[in-house]
Amino acid sequence: MNAFSWATLLALMSSLTAQAWLARRQIKHVHHHRQQVPASFAHSITLQAHQKAADYTCARSKLHIAGLLLDTITVLLLTFGGGINLAARLGSSWFDNTLLAGMCTIALCLLASSCAGLPLSVYRTFVLERRFGFNRTTPALFAADLLRSALLGILIGAPVLAGALWLLANGGPYFWLWTWLAWCGFVLLLSWAYPTLIAPHFNRFAPLQDSALESRIQALLQRCGFTSKGLFVMDGSRRSAHGNAYFTGLGQNKRIVFFDTLLEQLDADEIEAVLAHELGHFHHGHIRTRLALTFASTLLFLAAFAALMYNADFHSGLNVSQGNAANSLLLFILCAPGFTFLLAPLGSLLSRQQEYQADDYAAANSSAGALQSALLKLYRDNASTLTPDPLHSAFYDSHPPASLRIAHLQGTTT
Repeated sequence: MNAFSWATLLALMSSLTAQAWLARRQIKHVHHHRQQVPASFAHSITLQAHQKAADYTCARSKLHIAGLLLDTITVLLLTFGGGINLAARLGSSWFDNTLLAGMCTIALCLLASSCAGLPLSVYRTFVLERRFGFNRTTPALFAADLLRSALLGILIGAPVLAGALWLLANGGPYFWLWTWLAWCGFVLLLSWAYPTLIAPHFNRFAPLQDSALESRIQALLQRCGFTSKGLFVMDGSRRSAHGNAYFTGLGQNKRIVFFDTLLEQLDADEIEAVLAHELGHFHHGHIRTRLALTFASTLLFLAAFAALMYNADFHSGLNVSQGNAANSLLLFILCAPGFTFLLAPLGSLLSRQQEYQADDYAAANSSAGALQSALLKLYRDNASTLTPDPLHSAFYDSHPPASLRIAHLQGTTT
C-alpha cells in the first residue's frame, strides 16, 4: 500500500458514498411528495400517474445504488484483487504477440465486467421495466441484442483497440497526442456512419408515411434552414413503451428519427414543437459544443494517463503489473471515474442551459403551448417524476426539472 493505493480507495469510497447518498435523497424526496400532484400540474397529471412516476423513480434509484456497489466491487477485484494481472497472464499464455496479448487482456476484463453487470441488466429489463408497463423486449430479442453488440464491438472495437495499443507502445513521448488525434477522427467517422451502418442492425427504420405531418415538418425545416437525409420512424415499440425523437449523423448524413411510440403519444402540433426543440440544439451549435468538450476532456484524460503510464508506484499501489500498455490503460480507465465524478454537475448544468435555449428556439419557431403539452404527455407516459430532489437533479439531470421547464415555457408566451 502506498499513496496511490490510499488515494484511489478514498476516491472510490467517496464516489460510492456520495452517489448513494444522492440516490437516497432522491428516493426520500420523491416518496415524500408522492401523495399529491404539484398544483401547477394538477390539471394535466392524475394522482395515479403521479404516483406511478414516483414509484418508478424510486425503483430506478434503488437499482442505481445496486449498480454503484457492483461497479465499485468490480473495480476493486480487477485492480487490488488481481483481475487485470490474471487476464494479462492468460493473454500472454495464449498469444506470443504483445499486441494480441494486450487486446486479449482488455477483452477478458470487458467480458468479466459485462458478465458481472448482466444480472442487473436482466432485472432492469424484465422485472423493473415490465412492472411499470414499459418493457416490450422478449428474451430472444434481448439475447440477440447482446450478440449483435458483441459482434459489432469486435468488428469495430478490435481495430480501434489495436491501433490505440500500438500507438501507446510505439508513439514515442507524444503517444498520448497521436492517440487523441486518432480517437477524434474515429469518433467523427463513427458519428457520420452510425445512422446507415450501425443503427439498422438494432432497429428498423422506415420513411415517415404521414404525408400531412411530413409536409409540416418539411415546412419547419425550411423555415429553420435545416437539411437532412430524410425523416424516419424507428420501431422503438419492439423494446419499450418509452417515446423519443432524435437527430443522428453529421454533415450531409443527418437524419431525423421518431420513435413510433412518440408518434402515437403526440399530435401533429406537439410533434412539430418537439422537432423544433431539437432543431434549436443545432441552431445554437450545442452538438459542436458537446463534441468539443468531449475532445478536450479526452485530451486531458490522455495527458494524465501519459504522466502515470510509467509510474511504478501507481501500478504497484493498485496491484497491477507494469510494462504492458494494456494493463496501464485498463488501470487508468478503471480508477479515473472515482476522481472525476464531482465534475458531473458541471456537465449537467451546461446541458440544462442548452435545453432552455432549445425550448426558446422551439417557442419562437413553432408553438410554446404545443411544446408544453407535449412535455406534459411525455412526463406522464414515460413516468418521469415531477418532484425530483433539487440536489440530485443538479448533480445528474441533463434536463431542467419539469416545474422549472414548464414555467420557463409559460414565460415565453407572455
